[in-house]
This record gives sequence, C-alpha cells and structure tokens, in this order.
Amino acid sequence: MGKTVRGQWHREILSSPSLSLSPMGGWQRNKGWSHSVTFTRMERNPLQRQVAYMRRSLFDQGYLDEQFVQLEDLQDDANPNFVEEIVTLFYTDSARLIHNIEQALESRPLDFIRLDDYMHQFKGSSSSIGAKKVKNECTQFREHCSARSAEGCVRTFQQVKQEHTILRRKLETYFQLARQAGLAN
Repeated sequence: MGKTVRGQWHREILSSPSLSLSPMGGWQRNKGWSHSVTFTRMERNPLQRQVAYMRRSLFDQGYLDEQFVQLEDLQDDANPNFVEEIVTLFYTDSARLIHNIEQALESRPLDFIRLDDYMHQFKGSSSSIGAKKVKNECTQFREHCSARSAEGCVRTFQQVKQEHTILRRKLETYFQLARQAGLAN
C-alpha cells in the first residue's frame, strides 16, 4: 500500500523547499529549511491550509525539529495515526518521569545523579518525537545537575514542565485540526 494522502501531502511539502504559498496567495521561492508550505489542489481548502500553517509555525517557533518529520515519514496506510500515537506514548511516559523528578527534587539531600538519570530519559524521549524546546530545557537541567545547583535544577524544571505543557496543547490542537481536515486518514 502507498502512503496516505497526508503522507503524500507532507512529502510534497518537504520535497519542494524552494516554493511556498505567499501571504498574497501566489507562489514564492524560499531560501530556507524544508518545512515550507506548498499546496496542491487537494490542500487548498481553508482548513487544510490552516493545518499546514500550524505545522509550519511549530517548526518556525522552535517547538519541533526534523525528528518530527522523520516520524511523519513513517506514517502510512497501515498505521495512519502513527505520529499521534507516538506523541501520546511520549506524554504518558513523560508524566511518569515528571512525577519521579518532582519527588527527587523534594528529597534532601538532592541526589543529582538520580535527577540527571531521570532527565536523561526525559531528554531522550523528547528528542525521539522532535520536541526541540523541551529537549533544550532538559539539556539546561542536566547542566545544573552537573554543577550541583539545586536552585538551577528547580528553576529549569519549571521551564521543562512549561515547554512540555505548551507543546502538548499545540500538538493536541494540531492533531485535532488535522483530523477535521481529513489529513489523518
């Protein structure tokens, strides 16, 4: 079986980095990364355009990186909701890690090795779905663990949780809109 319409749509966007739809509705040449937005006739309805722009903004604002694109490339007719399922698994697993880190931050004295181990897992999970901002905050947290800075760990952990929550909301909205636009099936 071939890729779904959504898979074809993403591949067309990715394979044409030199063209995008300008704000005025015409085509424009791009200099930049391969997540520029292009449309074929099938993607010209307003809802599908909104999905494409939302997806692009997740990259432009630094929430996602190329790993997310690699996940999208694995999605096909046999597993049309693959990306959403992987992201859901990430959020299930990360809830456990957040709980473990919160408990470790409450214990005294702080066990920086254990905190670093938990955050290493969190960073790996974040990286596997392309959660760029979350991954970057995890890196900062681990640097505070290496420096044995309790204050830095607590402060940065709040940032990790904030970026985690923001991305979750954005991806939930994105997946919901994609389903409404008929791109997930």
